[in-house]
Amino acid sequence: MTPDPVPASEGAPAGAPRPGGLGELAGRTVSRVGYGAMQLERLRDDRGAAVALLRHAIDLGVDHVDTAQFYGNGFVNDIIREALRPQDDVLVVSKVGAVSDPGGPRALRLAQRPEELRAGVEENLATLGLEQVPVVNLRRMDAGITIPVTDDQVIDLDDQLASLIALRDEGKIGAIGLSSVTADVLRRALPAGIVCVQNDYSLVARDDEDVLRLCEAEQIAWMPYFPLGGAFSWRAKVTDEPAVIAAAEHLGCTPAQVGLAWLLHHSPRTLLIPGTADTRHLEANLAAGAITFDEKTLAALDEIPTRPVHRPDH
Repeated sequence: MTPDPVPASEGAPAGAPRPGGLGELAGRTVSRVGYGAMQLERLRDDRGAAVALLRHAIDLGVDHVDTAQFYGNGFVNDIIREALRPQDDVLVVSKVGAVSDPGGPRALRLAQRPEELRAGVEENLATLGLEQVPVVNLRRMDAGITIPVTDDQVIDLDDQLASLIALRDEGKIGAIGLSSVTADVLRRALPAGIVCVQNDYSLVARDDEDVLRLCEAEQIAWMPYFPLGGAFSWRAKVTDEPAVIAAAEHLGCTPAQVGLAWLLHHSPRTLLIPGTADTRHLEANLAAGAITFDEKTLAALDEIPTRPVHRPDH
């Protein structure tokens, strides 16, 4: 059985917008549609536009922002630091487990060891200008799209959680989340007090349904990344599905909005963090939170199967 939606126990002032309605993250009531800041890096040459976009998101009701120190090698965190004001009361969610590697074979390299996780938190604190990062996700390599893992980066989950728990006890992070994990890994981590899970998940990529159901059972926020599939040329896109296109035509919205709205309807624990560097797309993403489906349309969307990933050989 699907659990009841989170009650509106607290929230923004009366009349303030709440994209997608109310959800819960780390013990706080938040809008169910937030903002993923990764694509702010595309505005590196126009810092003012990047700050203005984030400010616009906040004005439209966004009160949780997803980031990482390795987004733009610190650029994105720096924009968040400039754009946010204390009175905004925006919950910042960052992640550790990888670092920027501009000179390496990939843009990122893993940083899974406990001392690297601590260093990552310290870097986030410095670039965000915070005394505490409200939520820090441990980016694992157990599920979804991952990068090759060398032997020195195969670290036991308990050792990693011990490091993050110590940082939480020190007040440097407020809460612990996980990213790219299996249901078994999440189950092992539950005693640490996990508040959210970020996995690769969309209408056409539902392999982690068991992780979502465990989040529902444990009242953990489910925050899918790549919420529209795609991201790489060899992955299926939600917006290419005939049933999604038909629903968009029926509802007078875009296929992307249908894909986002379906995620919200699929589970009351879902919080969205779609990213964009475009104002119109930002507004459309937030407006998706108001879309409702009739039974026939929702049934047609639910019948879309998980599409296999035909990843090219490396």
